[in-house]
Amino acid sequence: MSQLKIAVLTASVREGRFAPVVANWFTARAALHPELAVDPVDLAKIPYPGEELSRRLAAADGVVVITPEYNHSFPGPLKIALDSVGGELRGKPVAFVSYGGLSGGLRAVEALRVVLAELHAVTVRETVSFHGAAGQFTPDGEPKDAKSVDEAAAVLLGQLVWWARALRTARATHAYGS
Repeated sequence: MSQLKIAVLTASVREGRFAPVVANWFTARAALHPELAVDPVDLAKIPYPGEELSRRLAAADGVVVITPEYNHSFPGPLKIALDSVGGELRGKPVAFVSYGGLSGGLRAVEALRVVLAELHAVTVRETVSFHGAAGQFTPDGEPKDAKSVDEAAAVLLGQLVWWARALRTARATHAYGS
């Protein structure tokens, strides 16, 4: 079977954001997976809502959202981006890599699960979460506890690949919602 195209969507657009550190680490790990072709999509670098975001999500077999937690939820620009797309995520798996303070961004993930269910996406259960994220990485952008988070990323990617293959086959053989 052909490689699965996975969009890695970086949600934070704030000045001085920590998102690129987390996104670069995860994207590098995902790119090592032999079944995946990774498409990094950074909301801070593309116009949204817009055709580029829509096109790239439509082309993906699955999505990984890299999100911080802001005020017990996910960033507003991510909500705008998700509200701007419709069928592009329908019947596709979405996984999460989150970061933040004590909760490690997990409250943002839980809020996103509800929004993505409404978009008919399938959220992957396993997440990668960084609690106190700034202190979890070395100055060169590598996690201090690389073994643990690499293992968590491998589990997440394994589930994402399974769902992406299953749902790609399902979408190809039977139109979603028919």
